[in-house]
Amino acid sequence: MSAETKQFKAESKRLLDMMINSIYTHKEIFLREVISNASDAIDKLYFKSLTDTSVGMNKDDFAINIVVDKDARTLTVSDNGIGMTAEELENNLGTIASSGSLAFKKDNELGDDVDIIGQFGVGFYSTFMVAKEVTVLTRAYGSDKAYKWQSNGVDGYTVEECEKDSVGTEVILSLKEDTEDEKYSKYLEQYQIQSLVKKYSDYIRFPIKMDVEHTNYSENAEEPEKTVTNDILNSMTPIWKKNKNELTDDDYNSFYTDKFMDYYPPVTHIHSKTEGTATYDALLYIPSRAPFDYYSKDYEKGLQLYSSGVMIMDKCADLLPDYFSFVKGLVDSADLSLNISREMLQHDRQLKIIAKNIEKSIKNELTKMLKNDREKYEKFFDVFGLQFKFGIYQTYGSAADAVKDLLMFASSFKPEEAPAEVKEGEDKPAEKKAGGKVTLAEYVSRMKEDQKFIYYACGESAAKIELLPAFEKVTEKGYEVLYFTQDIDEFAIKALMTYNEKPFKNITDSDLGLETEEEKEENKKTAEESKDMFEFMCGALDGKVKEVRLSTRLKSHPVCLSSEGQVSIEMEKVLNSMPQNDKNRVTAQKSLELNAGHPVFEKLKELYKDDKDKLTEYTKLLYSQALLIEGLTIENPVEFADLICKLMV
Repeated sequence: MSAETKQFKAESKRLLDMMINSIYTHKEIFLREVISNASDAIDKLYFKSLTDTSVGMNKDDFAINIVVDKDARTLTVSDNGIGMTAEELENNLGTIASSGSLAFKKDNELGDDVDIIGQFGVGFYSTFMVAKEVTVLTRAYGSDKAYKWQSNGVDGYTVEECEKDSVGTEVILSLKEDTEDEKYSKYLEQYQIQSLVKKYSDYIRFPIKMDVEHTNYSENAEEPEKTVTNDILNSMTPIWKKNKNELTDDDYNSFYTDKFMDYYPPVTHIHSKTEGTATYDALLYIPSRAPFDYYSKDYEKGLQLYSSGVMIMDKCADLLPDYFSFVKGLVDSADLSLNISREMLQHDRQLKIIAKNIEKSIKNELTKMLKNDREKYEKFFDVFGLQFKFGIYQTYGSAADAVKDLLMFASSFKPEEAPAEVKEGEDKPAEKKAGGKVTLAEYVSRMKEDQKFIYYACGESAAKIELLPAFEKVTEKGYEVLYFTQDIDEFAIKALMTYNEKPFKNITDSDLGLETEEEKEENKKTAEESKDMFEFMCGALDGKVKEVRLSTRLKSHPVCLSSEGQVSIEMEKVLNSMPQNDKNRVTAQKSLELNAGHPVFEKLKELYKDDKDKLTEYTKLLYSQALLIEGLTIENPVEFADLICKLMV
């Protein structure tokens, strides 16, 4: 057969140009496509051998070979698969988007469980991203004729008979010359080819072989010795395809540290195989440490995505919700609808089902850890618990069902234990202190019968929270207080709103529900008697507070601030600490509360009768004192210092 130049059967050269330059985002993908096509060809002959004994080959006989010729600037990928006839060459390589693999599955009535990778028939054309000319030598199984297909791209192709001793296909890529922007020579480097095979084709189930040069160093030799061996570059059998009973924790951990480049073993792993509406294998890991950029905008979440062992995406973000973004791992499924370049997913039902199942698996694993290994879970939560809180806040509470039972906070709860027997000469055991971590479920299970709210307090530390004026009164009632020491805590709880139908209540809120009916009546009477004084003091503060009133939250402290509405005092501090201009400052709706049982209150009543100027000064002092207690900035520190000095003199 003479070499006759033919045009591609697609309507225009523009289509091929689009295939080469637009569909694929990374040029390196070409090697994945050529290897996948070689794997398809071997698969076809292997499946034929299962029913046709004349093939005379078993699975161990099949292989894919890569040969590099730097002088000729060629890269050759060959296989001993089923090969192609002249007609198949025309159909598969002469017609863009014609898939021989897809046709093979249909013609042989192979089910969906048969992993033949090719679907679209365009992967081969990715070779023109790096090659100025592509030559294909092929001989079909059962034929004594071989054919050569050759093309330099949009100008068409030639097909002619050639000599080829064995069945199979060779794809020879003549690489383009290097430019300032692109160094095509890198695809002739041993380390680059090894890296690309490891990245994209590590789990092709047939061996991918290449002559690899090794440098051996010896103490006695003047120069290092170089040897060349025909090495297998791929692992072939992925760990997630193996049975769990074949694997140890060391196997899982070694795979994790190698695959995801983490020096530290994971907290735990999740290995699952799911069949049904969406069939897939998943191997997920929960790291023990956060990446250095985890809480930054540069961090990219996502699981590696494989289709029949071929890596399609390095980070598929759609498979993980943000609140589980710390999870690393992979998903392998042949059911996903990929786009024409196999680089991106079509957003279909299977993807959503897989993502939902993965979310449930992660939640179940963390719940099991919380129940069975509390110490391990608390260490995990110290690292990644912040992400759960961000998840609730950022989703306006819609993520609550997924993570609310995984939340932990320090609290005022102090476990009651019978005193241990102390023998003579032994030290008394250390007393258990408050501040240990509790879940919301544990808090609710300990709530008093008359308790309406889940109480919490905000502060820099547990020690500072315990100094808040209202803390004393709330805990005296026997109510537990959650310690919110992270900026996001209260924002997340505001989005959550309730837990088991119990609303949350900041101990700086104006109404804590602590009073008995008798106390309410008595306070109402005292408040009415002091109504005029409160109005005067409120006026003295010139709009800094909504009102001055009697407190129901104080025991030994004379004064405190309370807030109403959606913005608490702590939220005001957090929001105003962010970069912004003065016009956008946030202000909580504050009230100044006074303790009627404190000696200062009697002094204020005297001053209201006899010396209103001094009462104005005392009011400003008490307001500044309340600001300091809450960790807020005093608005006029000079005035505050002068008033202190005046009081002292």
